[in-house]
Amino acid sequence: MNKFLITSLIMAVTASAFTIDCNAEFTLQDAVLQQKFPNGINEIVPAADGKYYYELSDGGSKIIKREYKTGKIAETVFDSATARDCDISQWEGFSFSPNEQKILLYTNSSLIYRYSFKADYYVYEINHNKLTKLTEDGGEEIATFSPNGRMVAYVKDNNAYVAKLDYGTNIAITTDGEKNKIINAVPDWVYQEEFGLLNSFAWSPDNLMLSFIRWNETNVPLYSMQLFDNSGNTGYCLYPGDFEYKYPTAGQANAVTSVLSYDVETRVLKTMQLPITDNDYIPAITYTNDPAKLMVTTLNRTQNRIQVYAANPRSTLSKLIYQEESDSWIDFKFMSKMKFYDNFIIMPSEKDGYAHLYKLSASGSPIKQLTSGDWNVTEYYGYDPVRKIHYIQTTQEGPLNRVVAKIDDRTGKITIVSECKGTHNAQFSSDYSYFVKHYSSADCPDQYSICDNRGEKVRDLEMNVAYREKYMANDVPHKEFFTMQSDGNTLNGYIIKPVDFDPSKKYPVIMSQYSGPGSQQVLNEWKMDWEQYFATQGYIIACVDGRGTGGRSKDFQDIVYMNLGKYESIDQIAAAQYMASQPFVDASRIGIWGWSYGGYETLMAMSQPDSKFAAGVAIAPVTDWRFYDTIYAERYMRTPQENENGYVSSSPLERAASIKGRLLIISGTADDNVHITNTLNYASRLQQHDKLFNMMVFPNKNHSITGGDTRYVLYRQVLDFFDTHLKK
Repeated sequence: MNKFLITSLIMAVTASAFTIDCNAEFTLQDAVLQQKFPNGINEIVPAADGKYYYELSDGGSKIIKREYKTGKIAETVFDSATARDCDISQWEGFSFSPNEQKILLYTNSSLIYRYSFKADYYVYEINHNKLTKLTEDGGEEIATFSPNGRMVAYVKDNNAYVAKLDYGTNIAITTDGEKNKIINAVPDWVYQEEFGLLNSFAWSPDNLMLSFIRWNETNVPLYSMQLFDNSGNTGYCLYPGDFEYKYPTAGQANAVTSVLSYDVETRVLKTMQLPITDNDYIPAITYTNDPAKLMVTTLNRTQNRIQVYAANPRSTLSKLIYQEESDSWIDFKFMSKMKFYDNFIIMPSEKDGYAHLYKLSASGSPIKQLTSGDWNVTEYYGYDPVRKIHYIQTTQEGPLNRVVAKIDDRTGKITIVSECKGTHNAQFSSDYSYFVKHYSSADCPDQYSICDNRGEKVRDLEMNVAYREKYMANDVPHKEFFTMQSDGNTLNGYIIKPVDFDPSKKYPVIMSQYSGPGSQQVLNEWKMDWEQYFATQGYIIACVDGRGTGGRSKDFQDIVYMNLGKYESIDQIAAAQYMASQPFVDASRIGIWGWSYGGYETLMAMSQPDSKFAAGVAIAPVTDWRFYDTIYAERYMRTPQENENGYVSSSPLERAASIKGRLLIISGTADDNVHITNTLNYASRLQQHDKLFNMMVFPNKNHSITGGDTRYVLYRQVLDFFDTHLKK
């Protein structure tokens, strides 16, 4: 149930996307439409020498090489206007070959699912100023350079190919690819959505072997969604179209995975011998610097045991080098940060109760624990072998903050190299001399700068000065953090009050939450969204991260295991009671809101016996975990066959008769993540129990419900609903 796709640390946003009128009134459009968000920076790709980086120019016509220290342009390495055989003026993205002699560029992309896409790829040879289309008719997926830059692996129509650039040939590695049956190298829907895996290609460091994962989804049940005419030119005017794909719901068959390795010279394709079952997951493969070691990570279906194998791509034999088990679930998102170096492995683990890093030998034997304490490592940026320093992101300054720090591998000393408060992300240069720092806090919009490895600022990239001048003005509400108690636990929260707040008045409250396992909403980071605008309309907004959410201990998260919705609801109701106890709150006018898992929790909280919510808005909610995908639902609930009582007690569908307060439920008809089946079944159950509710449907919109002014319409409906039921 990933909420966002992070394709790189720094997202490319055109710096001139909008201009700021500092005297203009703060509007709903400011809060919810993309063009009103803070400026970002163009995507940065570190150069191999560590002194420079590459970026796509504004407009996407050039790739320029810029110096970290000064910001001066060293050269333009690609220009559409001067490249031979180039008739394309704007590119969407690029990647370099490891030797930086060739560039893969793509254009004309089209989404497959929420995150995956196909596009027309081109190869540019820098020394010859020549651009060549990868295939004649385009439409490739996950195009990936070999280490020497002389080959490109890619997928087309579910089959894997290798383009040998020296000879201009394209060789089919597989021929068994077939829609809704066999997928080679590109993950199936559920792997993309829940493991964040988009590309399984792994080249051996000697360029002789290409490995990848194969998904056989023949036995996975087929899901069909109807498509409607909302543009006048789709062909679905009189009869709806349909989109079918394989979606495994909890307890149903998953795709069967295997790891294949292809010998580039002999063209022999082999399957690795791994001691796994058809129910096991293979969420990651990667080569070490040894071409005889393909590291394969597996998870059992229950996701409480992770194993790492070293497989020989030629002999196909494998050896177990690491195994870890949990009493609840393994957080693969964190475990996926494992790194393999020449003489050691960095292994993340939560086995001591917090997310920390462990150093293992190349064979998997423990060497030492790199980090420890009542805080979490939230990112591992990598290791500088010259200075013998590891770089990380942590919660050392409290769960609301994220800091960048370094670990001396020899002494174990940890030094914070960013400010202590706020949220700091880093993208390091290749030699770890510099990093791009992305910083924000509750009181400071996004800022981007270049720092050296001591954390000293070298220069600014984008400080969003005009944006800050407008949105830090007195007419825009801001967060205030607080803590409260629930069932013996200290919970973190924030409150947003109207700027003309009068403590003698009684205000309606909207409780905002997501509540999903490992998620975190209460963070010291910048966010300008509907919450700030609604506060200008006379509401107090409050958000509390209940048990199960992230940034805290493993025990704090694990309490929700096998029984989702129970403790989250206890904590959200406690949060509402806390707000009701405040002298400036009208206890009879408290609402709750959420999207996705937050929509689920909205329904669960409103169905509790002690619920006092007057109104709630549930957007794209799961209404029964039996409707949701295997990887997510079973990670926290196991299968319905193993945990029938847990699925029943965690189901809003089974609690529909108990819901109290007025409800607005919103869904997109083309939501491939949380299907509209959830909403329709829940609506039917409410009708059976004579419950009044409101419902809004967005034709052909996916889980994010975006496009054009869609979000503006959505939030206008939400505001109108709360105005109707929370304002006297």
